Amino acid sequence: MHTVVVGTSGVTASDVLAVARGGARVELSEEAVAALAAARQIVDALAAKPDPVYGVSTGFGALATRHISPELRAQLQRNIVRSHAAGMGPRVEREVVRALMFLRLKTVCSGHTGVRPEVAQTMADVLNAGITPVVHEYGSLGCSGDLAPLSHCALTLMGEGDAEGPDGVVRPAGDLLAEHGIRPVELREKEGLALLNGTDGMLGMLIMALADLETLYKSADVTAALSLEALLGTDRVLAPELHTIRPHPGQAASAANMLAVLKGSGLTGHHQDDAPRVQDAYSVRCAPQVAGAGRDTMAHARLVADRELASAVDNPVVLPDGRVESNGNFHGAPVAYVLDFLAVAAADLGSIAERRTDRLLDKNRSHGLPPFLADDAGVDSGLMIAQYTQAALVSEMKRLAVPASADSIPSSAMQEDHVSMGWSAARKLRTAVDNLTRIIAIELYAATRAVELREGLTPAPATQAVIEAVRKAGVAGPGPDRFLAPDLAAADTFVREGRLVAAVETVTGPLR
Repeated sequence: MHTVVVGTSGVTASDVLAVARGGARVELSEEAVAALAAARQIVDALAAKPDPVYGVSTGFGALATRHISPELRAQLQRNIVRSHAAGMGPRVEREVVRALMFLRLKTVCSGHTGVRPEVAQTMADVLNAGITPVVHEYGSLGCSGDLAPLSHCALTLMGEGDAEGPDGVVRPAGDLLAEHGIRPVELREKEGLALLNGTDGMLGMLIMALADLETLYKSADVTAALSLEALLGTDRVLAPELHTIRPHPGQAASAANMLAVLKGSGLTGHHQDDAPRVQDAYSVRCAPQVAGAGRDTMAHARLVADRELASAVDNPVVLPDGRVESNGNFHGAPVAYVLDFLAVAAADLGSIAERRTDRLLDKNRSHGLPPFLADDAGVDSGLMIAQYTQAALVSEMKRLAVPASADSIPSSAMQEDHVSMGWSAARKLRTAVDNLTRIIAIELYAATRAVELREGLTPAPATQAVIEAVRKAGVAGPGPDRFLAPDLAAADTFVREGRLVAAVETVTGPLR
């Protein structure tokens, strides 16, 4: 099994995906263990002094004015975890929780948190045992860290609360730790706070969304090309020289992908035989511009994610010169913004895909295709309601595109009076990504059927590869009405698993 070694300088997005989705093992580097021990010495020295230090010898948030005596500090750290594990609602997905825990471990290993090495090792042990704390949908405002989600994870380290075992069964965390020979941690000064105070949940979801969207944007280039082909559109608008004069890199990449898919097509360009049509509709002609803008948004989001992966987010932090300083680095604004940006871009990509699908189904705009791509229009409804489903998904994505980060709600007796709502931005982006997959799958379903209905014209080799692959995947071609839901589900799986892109790349080579 693949192993990810956590050091002091952060981790990569591929490390997060390997642990969250691939079940990779986690190890602490010798450098990280040494840094943990050195920072802990600083915290222990401060704890022995009479001067109050936030998180070490004081209460938290609006209660930070109270000095906590030494005999109560272990109880203080236990109490912050128990009281903050206040999430509600549905359970969060296993991959999100694993990313959350791994990213918190990454910050702990930076040597800036003051956590003992044995606590970090227990975090790694829980991940390696396949134990996943039960984390709930609601409880984070994206400021002072993803507090409730991280608290539920810390509760598991203490042997309290519920967790899911490697067999998928939810049981008391203490029982699961015992079965795997893991001793519950007994938290000391600052450790409870250090386990809760980060942007780890929203960052983990950002990294996974970027991985999914990378495949989906390539998939959208493919389905846009298939729709252009089915509509007898022109590929001349994809010429590199047209995109060089507006040098957005994402736009050029999308146009290049579409052009590669359409190479050798016998369908493109026939719109010139249709005198009233001088040029293709925006949803066809501007596909690279819309998809390209989304790609460039993703590039910015990756930059933010990489910076956050290299960060040590905690409050207070232990500095190399021995100071322990309060700060505001836990504020989720940088991550929250790009999560919202991605939801906006995804909604627009879904919207333009739906417009192309609708055009394929409308006999007045499809340039010779049967109404709704039906076998016997009137007796058959064809793909009429598949487009309804797609439209409903697009409408939902527009609602999900409303930015969470534009909101704030004060908490902690006005001490935490401006929050990022980054966790909420991440949760809705996950739904948007799921919906975008379904939207692209419906365009694929319609476009492949439409291409097959263009009798006497030869599609591009890449298009033919897609049609053959999707038919082998159980997605039916033209014919009388049938139960559509299974076909759409199969198309969704085909896109979701990356098989659409893989089918094209057998002909085109790697897409951009």
